[in-house]
Amino acid sequence: KAELRRLKREEEERTRREQEEAKIQAELEEAARLEKERLEQERMARLAAKDRERREAELAELNSLEQKFLSAEQWKIDYRAHAKWEHYLSCDENPDPTVLREINTFMSLWREDQNKDIKLVMEKGEQVLNLIEKLQLLLLDAPSNQITEKEIVQYQESILELQNLLHEKYNGATEHLLKVTCMYEDSETGNMHAVIKDKNVTFCIWVNLKKEVRFKSYVFCDAQHGFDLPKSLAVSSVAVRILHTHYDHVSPLWLQCHSVPKLEVLDSKELTQDSKRDVEEPGEEGNKANEDPSMPIKKEPSMPAEEKTCGRRKSVVSFQENISSIADVNETGEEAEKKSEILDVSSLSLVQEPLMQGETSEKEEPKPDENIVDLQQFVPVGGVYHIDALQVPPQVKQIKDWSMVELRNVGLEAYSYPPEAAEDATHPPIQITLRLSDDVMYFATPVIARWDPAGQQWRTDDISNITYETEEKSITFKMGAFYTVALLQDAHINMPYQGWELQPTGTDEALLIVTTVFAVIQIQVKGNQCMLSSVVVEEKQVLSHMTGKWISPLNLREVLKKAGVNIFPGECSYTYLSLKKKAPTAEAKAYQEMALLTSAFAFGRSKWNLEAGQEQVVFKVSEHLKAESVNDKDWSLYLFNGQKAQKLKITESSEAFSEEIEEGSEFHSTIYHMLKDFSSKEAIDKVETASFLFIDVVYQLLLATRVLTYS
Repeated sequence: KAELRRLKREEEERTRREQEEAKIQAELEEAARLEKERLEQERMARLAAKDRERREAELAELNSLEQKFLSAEQWKIDYRAHAKWEHYLSCDENPDPTVLREINTFMSLWREDQNKDIKLVMEKGEQVLNLIEKLQLLLLDAPSNQITEKEIVQYQESILELQNLLHEKYNGATEHLLKVTCMYEDSETGNMHAVIKDKNVTFCIWVNLKKEVRFKSYVFCDAQHGFDLPKSLAVSSVAVRILHTHYDHVSPLWLQCHSVPKLEVLDSKELTQDSKRDVEEPGEEGNKANEDPSMPIKKEPSMPAEEKTCGRRKSVVSFQENISSIADVNETGEEAEKKSEILDVSSLSLVQEPLMQGETSEKEEPKPDENIVDLQQFVPVGGVYHIDALQVPPQVKQIKDWSMVELRNVGLEAYSYPPEAAEDATHPPIQITLRLSDDVMYFATPVIARWDPAGQQWRTDDISNITYETEEKSITFKMGAFYTVALLQDAHINMPYQGWELQPTGTDEALLIVTTVFAVIQIQVKGNQCMLSSVVVEEKQVLSHMTGKWISPLNLREVLKKAGVNIFPGECSYTYLSLKKKAPTAEAKAYQEMALLTSAFAFGRSKWNLEAGQEQVVFKVSEHLKAESVNDKDWSLYLFNGQKAQKLKITESSEAFSEEIEEGSEFHSTIYHMLKDFSSKEAIDKVETASFLFIDVVYQLLLATRVLTYS
């Protein structure tokens, strides 16, 4: 027992000593930690103080580079004026669509032209489409201080009138064809059928002359479109027209003239302001969407203020509502201009909620119609298919040497199906098969919608039995009546991006690579133009008809979107992807400086950008003066919040995100000066001598793709 008591005392004594030693060790470690934190805080304070001291000088130095944006803007203004003057001197037969007198004369002369030959209409239609495209690009590209409210309304009215006139001409040509069916009569079936097409339109028409049930279905061989009619129509005097316009003149005008994100360049006074003034108030951001005197943006007169919410937006806005909203939009913009003292983040700004939202929240909101297509989420791809049943006019009769026909001044008449007199009766649906264009990419089964002219919106009801054949690129469906239909695709199917990289490839040349779930898109930049280098889907190159053509960034954006390859997010796209967008100031300034530095540095996606929060962005950078690709070991990570840049200690392979700065590095007010600490003189010289047009194109692409938010 005595021995046990002794052992117990010894054990208690040993435990007490160990506890005391552990306590002392913990105190020492805590003291060391606190000392380390103190030293680190002092070091950070010294670095921050040093950054504040040189901030004004760094911003002023950056401003000398940013003057290149102003030079690019002035060049574009001069170029537009020169092109207008050259058009005037050339005495071209094409009217200037911006001159109201010329465009009205053009439309009046064509209305009076009684030639209804379908091929001539198609040729004239190409000229009309070019005029419409010019007006749309003007609305998108003209700086806000170079276009007036009156001009915006005039251009929109001209677009709508040209669209309506073109469709009227196609109806007139259809009526003419229906009167001369004998020219296209099929010797086997006795019915008339014809396919006439060019690069803009595919015109298919079938006329039921024999009225036999066995000929109730038909496939247009040259177009691979087809239909299967109910028996009641197979024995009726009916014509079926499938008019596929590769353009969309049906959807709302605001969708066709959607604005491109642009920024305003800082002036020298704004650059030297206190850092507090470099952060915009959220309330001001949303109000500055249309005030941008230095970079091209397009106001959205087609979208009233109450429809700019990021929720389920109405699919259509009438033109009169669009016009009436312009004054409100501009008034808001003027107020924002007075408040704004720095960067105008037009499309990166927060979307403001309607003023009356708080008052209406107490009332129960009506349940949205699920059949109405949300045109912020789904967009028509591949054009529009006008599928019509038409009444066959009296045909020409040959009596000896005379050709006799009954004349009716009623124009083109639609054949009512189902009959209006029998609304309660059940009528079989019409089956339609459409061969999809090879020039368009559908990454998933497209949504088929019909145009509702009464509600001015796309709807998905009354369309059933949809079968999509991926290999054959055809889609078959049934509909209860004859409609104008479109194939829609999720506008964000290629978002968020899996990766992106921007690297220089030569003097004033660069390559932007965007990797999505379905495709890898490469865009080459050279001088003041860009080119789609390749689109690779499942290791195969597609859309070869679009590659290798040097065009403007704005044209490239429209071409890719029409082809179904949308890598250009909209104002509210982040809400459909459950993404948290980056702070407008940080993102905008980052794009601006990346464009300035692209001539000598490569930039790329970092996985830590998502972990960095909304107020700051993280990307990888490497000096890049040679043609070969960048090795993984050459990348370094940088963090930027719009006011402060720092080089991070972590790498892409680190286990966790940390804002700890790289040993031996400092804080800087700009990315340019941050990179300057670790770069060669050759790289900096290349940055300073880069062409202002090249910088502007890179900047436009970064703004359009929003790689720092949508990847």
